[in-house]
Amino acid sequence: MNIRRTFALLAGAAILVAACGGATSSAAPRGPDGALVKRADIKIEVVTHGQAIDGFWGVVRNGVKAGAADMGVSVNYSAPDAESDMVKMSQLIDAAVAKNPTGLVVSIPNPDALSPAIKKAIDAGISVVSMNSGSDVFRALGILAHVGQTEYEAGFGAGERFKAAGVKNAVCFNQEVGNQALTLRCNGFFDGLGIGADNGEVLTGNIADPAGMQATIEAALGADDSIDGLLTLGPSVADPALAAIESQGKTGKVHLATFDLSASALTAIKDGKMDFAIDQQQFAQGYLPIVILTMYAETRNLPTGNGSGLIMTGPGFVTKDGAADVIALSAKGLR
Repeated sequence: MNIRRTFALLAGAAILVAACGGATSSAAPRGPDGALVKRADIKIEVVTHGQAIDGFWGVVRNGVKAGAADMGVSVNYSAPDAESDMVKMSQLIDAAVAKNPTGLVVSIPNPDALSPAIKKAIDAGISVVSMNSGSDVFRALGILAHVGQTEYEAGFGAGERFKAAGVKNAVCFNQEVGNQALTLRCNGFFDGLGIGADNGEVLTGNIADPAGMQATIEAALGADDSIDGLLTLGPSVADPALAAIESQGKTGKVHLATFDLSASALTAIKDGKMDFAIDQQQFAQGYLPIVILTMYAETRNLPTGNGSGLIMTGPGFVTKDGAADVIALSAKGLR
């Protein structure tokens, strides 16, 4: 049995076990209006803040495509050209709602900017599931469920690991200022490290400018020799960070960790150049919302997420001991 089919069966079983209310016993699934629901008629729109050409979001889209194939439903994936373009993302959500889909999957990096468009979808009777970012706001918006990790807690865990490694003065690099999830990651990191969110130093840059990000990190390391730790919030920042640490001759002297996985980050972990990566299993973040919305359309079964509606896919921590095993899965676009 292939990995996708196994995942589909496990996901379906988990949802049925966690469903609020019993599974329906009718011979054929029916929608809320009593009409028969055919999977071929189920259409799901996915709007995220990340282009699929990005390594992380490419894996998310792989999960979306696998979910659509395994569930036998139609899915359309869209994202703004720039991750920070919340105006465009809001417009994409409006365009998705205008298609009157069965369901909508959204990431919520900026609740203030996106809430009006999301509420329009819910008011139109469209079932909405959020994923990746938005774990702290989805319930208030009336969204059915969220698939992802809690960002503050993930950052806190990273800070605790750095503290246990003896790190005293670490910085956090935020490549997308305004993304609430990234702010929560840095805040949790500094609290876990024991210095407090208000006292931590945050470096900033543009994800589209790796040379600029590397220069910013090099300048910080050169100006303050006491910096002994660096947390990046995505693998696209981890590569410039690795280069900056090496160029400053501080490999082995500055602890480095990143959110999310990439082939280069995993190789650096395996080679001892990076401490760990925080894994939120983005394939599952793309896959599970498709399963959830399909089953909700058919049977009104819905996972409870231990009563909260939050379906956790992370955080997990990939260290040197397990990096080699994950590299092969990353190469297949599954991690």
